[in-house]
Amino acid sequence: MSSRAKDMTKTSLIYHFVRGVFPQVISELAEWKLAASSAEPRLAEQALASIEQKSFHCQGGSIYALYPGTDTSAAVRFIAAYQTMSDYLDNLVDCLKLHDERAFAQLHLAMTEALDPAGKTSDYYLYYPYKADGGYLQALVETCRAEVGKLPSYDLVKPALLTLAELYSRLQTYKHLDPAVRERKLLEWANPYLAAFPVISVWEFSAAAGSTLGIFCLFAAASDPDLSPDFGQKTMQAYFPWICGLHILLDYFIDLPEDRETNQLNFVQYYSGEQELLERLQFFLLTSLTEAGTLPWPKFHQAVIQGLLALYLSDRKTSLQEAAPVTRLLLHRAGIQTRTLHWICTQLRRHGVIQV
Repeated sequence: MSSRAKDMTKTSLIYHFVRGVFPQVISELAEWKLAASSAEPRLAEQALASIEQKSFHCQGGSIYALYPGTDTSAAVRFIAAYQTMSDYLDNLVDCLKLHDERAFAQLHLAMTEALDPAGKTSDYYLYYPYKADGGYLQALVETCRAEVGKLPSYDLVKPALLTLAELYSRLQTYKHLDPAVRERKLLEWANPYLAAFPVISVWEFSAAAGSTLGIFCLFAAASDPDLSPDFGQKTMQAYFPWICGLHILLDYFIDLPEDRETNQLNFVQYYSGEQELLERLQFFLLTSLTEAGTLPWPKFHQAVIQGLLALYLSDRKTSLQEAAPVTRLLLHRAGIQTRTLHWICTQLRRHGVIQV
């Protein structure tokens, strides 16, 4: 159990994260790589690539395995399976040159059904041209359902979990459509939500929908049998759109040059320039830190936020000419603790502990 996390400093949290949690993540991913190898070649290629090229998503998300009171091993098992599923589905709708809305929506039913152990499961490949995955996607879903089903306070967080998963699924369905229609589809989907979020843009809302961090936080907290009935609502207010939005805006920021080359939709490209990008990232950062202060264990959530900056801004792509000025200013404004975490992440990347 990670109840000791409530007494950790940020530095000791990172120590336990790297020394205790990372090896468990590596072990879980090794099992999923083995499971993926039985799929037909096209699906196996995408499953293995999603693990090998995006393992840092699982590494980063597994910080919630150290949430106070959480069963660390169970949390790692869930986070590794759910994030691996997310990355696999992302590859399926992104890398095989398809633009089929019905197929994408059907595939992403896995994201919500994995969080509802009492519900049905679907034929996720029903409209997809490749289907023989050797049971890989179903195994990911069932692993998540098994872990969710053990949570003593699951019913208190279930509505928020399913809301976040549904937002994620819709985003992924529309974002990967043909470039001629994807913007229109995203606007039609996201615009009705903006009445509840008047200080953000439709593209910032869409970015927030692409994060799994809120799901991991809710899962971890539901290990507490005495969880407050309003925890799900409070967590949603802090994580969506703020912490989730910061997460994915940073992700898009570091991928902007690559996405331009490959004609991928990148929500950061809608900012008017470097100054607006910096101002909006700083706004999301400060609002996230403020909202985190309203949650139980605020220092944990604030450490996660500072860790997000440290993790993403230590990526080698942030040293490129276009990204470097924003990176320097963000780190300067984020404070000494974030800069210390950034240095730690840089060293971990250099030694191959954080996988690119």
